[in-house]
Amino acid sequence: MSDDDQTTDDQTDGDAGGLGESPMGLDEISAAEGAEPELGQEYAIGEPMANDVTAIYDIPVQISAVLGRSTMQVSQLLKLGRGAVVELDRKVGEAIDIYVNNRLVARGEVVVVEDKLGVTMTEIVKSDRN
Repeated sequence: MSDDDQTTDDQTDGDAGGLGESPMGLDEISAAEGAEPELGQEYAIGEPMANDVTAIYDIPVQISAVLGRSTMQVSQLLKLGRGAVVELDRKVGEAIDIYVNNRLVARGEVVVVEDKLGVTMTEIVKSDRN
């Protein structure tokens, strides 16, 4: 008998990953931990759902940090030139809004990082989505 003809017990049992046990489903994992499975249950990193999330890591999102807003007539807009000041609806030191794909997700403060502007998040805004 050659080395190619030999198999280990793990290979002949038909189990996943050679662990000597059959793979467990989500319901069995919850039952094994003594908890009833619930809809929307969260799992720790490394549990069954964790690998599925990595598929979305490379999807680009648009992030906007809005310092403030202003409304004006087109005639006023056309009169603006270099050095013009546009008054915004925010006060100095007030938190700015942070949007991801045009949805408000957080508030933060403007910071300087190595001669570039940045934003540090100070508050996560809870979504009203159902």
